[in-house]
Amino acid sequence: MLKPITLAATLAMALPAAALDVERREALGTVDVVLHDLENAIATIGFNIFAIVPHSKGAESVGMELNDAALIIFGSPTGGTPLMQQDIHAGLVLPLKMLVYADDGGQTWVAWQDVDDMFDGLGIDMGSDQIANIKMTMENLAAEAAD
Repeated sequence: MLKPITLAATLAMALPAAALDVERREALGTVDVVLHDLENAIATIGFNIFAIVPHSKGAESVGMELNDAALIIFGSPTGGTPLMQQDIHAGLVLPLKMLVYADDGGQTWVAWQDVDDMFDGLGIDMGSDQIANIKMTMENLAAEAAD
């Protein structure tokens, strides 16, 4: 049986989604090269790579054009589990993700959602070691892949 939609839910669906606070770093090399370097950097720190989503190849498969872009999804249960223990809804933003893409001028970038923004509104201790470690990890991975 379907549940009735409340007025609040209807209004929430009608309002535009909040813009993401995106961090990014300019990278040297093509998307493929930077993605490969990012994969190596993730493996070096012992994180799992769960998936790579080749957005531009997906667009191509349906006859559409998109600048070269790929999303890498990765993480570590030792870092993510404590956050999900604080608020199970952290599983909506975990595992971590980084986007490697080329802009219209051909410049390659590594981008990720700001960590504070990622967990905003959840019952997560934003001063925890896990949050500090995620921030440092994302910045270090981007630097490693970009240079």
